[in-house]
Amino acid sequence: FENIEGKSEAMQTLKKRAKIVSQSNSTILITGESGTGKSLLASSIHKESPRKDMPFISVNCAAIPETLLESELFGYEKGAFTGADKNGKLGKFQLADKGTIFLDEIGDMPMHLQVKLLTCLQNRQIDPIGSSKPVDVDVRIIAATNNDLEKLVRENQFREDLYFRLNVIPLSIPPLRERPEDIAIMIDHTINKYSALLQKEISGIDQHALDILLSYS
Repeated sequence: FENIEGKSEAMQTLKKRAKIVSQSNSTILITGESGTGKSLLASSIHKESPRKDMPFISVNCAAIPETLLESELFGYEKGAFTGADKNGKLGKFQLADKGTIFLDEIGDMPMHLQVKLLTCLQNRQIDPIGSSKPVDVDVRIIAATNNDLEKLVRENQFREDLYFRLNVIPLSIPPLRERPEDIAIMIDHTINKYSALLQKEISGIDQHALDILLSYS
């Protein structure tokens, strides 16, 4: 977890808890605003887990068109539909077998796929499109969202049973405005990173510029 910058009490507590839960196979739900580092935390949990030598497969549920998301996640058999690859295609769950699958922006998953995901969580099996029998998968699921899933459940936009299946171990990443003591640390980290990348000699940041960043909401 050394790649996750932050010395604040909130981040130290989060990293300590994430390190503990990384050793289990339980499903994790990471919540936090956009840009707080949900994918970095998920990757760190995988790298610290007993599955670290197996695949870590990341899927952004909001970035893939709804018509393609099912085949991306669960794969399909040859000839399953018009335009399908003649050899069929393995889905992300099968590619992540024995490893971890990270389902980012899970709140944007359409309802009919939420049912298939729930079945996968319950039975540890997936149903590829066009297949007559389910396929066993051994996958640790980490989901993430910047949405209020409880609110989506109340509005009937997210299945309540799936929410409870995903929210076995909740981890919440606080935004920077709630841990301003981490801002200077992250600035130093960023300066060092890009100084090396761009071959520039940048020693630090002007105090006035730092004050502006510290006062920004």
